[in-house]
Amino acid sequence: MPAEVWFYHLERTGLDQALPELLEKTLGRGWRAVVRARQPERVAALDSWLWTYRDESFLPHGPDDEPGASRQPILLTTGFENANGAQALFLIDGAEAGAVEGYERCLVLFDGGDEAQLAVARAQWSALKREGLNLSYWRQMARGWEKQA
Repeated sequence: MPAEVWFYHLERTGLDQALPELLEKTLGRGWRAVVRARQPERVAALDSWLWTYRDESFLPHGPDDEPGASRQPILLTTGFENANGAQALFLIDGAEAGAVEGYERCLVLFDGGDEAQLAVARAQWSALKREGLNLSYWRQMARGWEKQA
């Protein structure tokens, strides 16, 4: 069965708040995750942030260039490998989807206030739609995420 692709339009919070919450839900399902960024600097920043984003929470993770990457519940990368056997692929900062086979779900997070990110998300939507994948669009509303399409 092909991966579902969910687009998350961030309007009320930034990626630094939304991503950890979605990762917690992913781990809560018993899934592993790959978070793909475009730049190694972003991977390093996320690595630091996910250790400290909330005092009462712990998200087990690591970058793909450290030993034990295949055992990480959340793997941070700029690459296209699914080294930890993840069920969920998170694309941030306009990272390319590549092949989404082998994932249950691909989540594309983009900042609704950034015209460049909106343009990339629209292009990704069109390309993935042409591939025949099942796409959903989620918008961040005052009461939480609401499916729009």
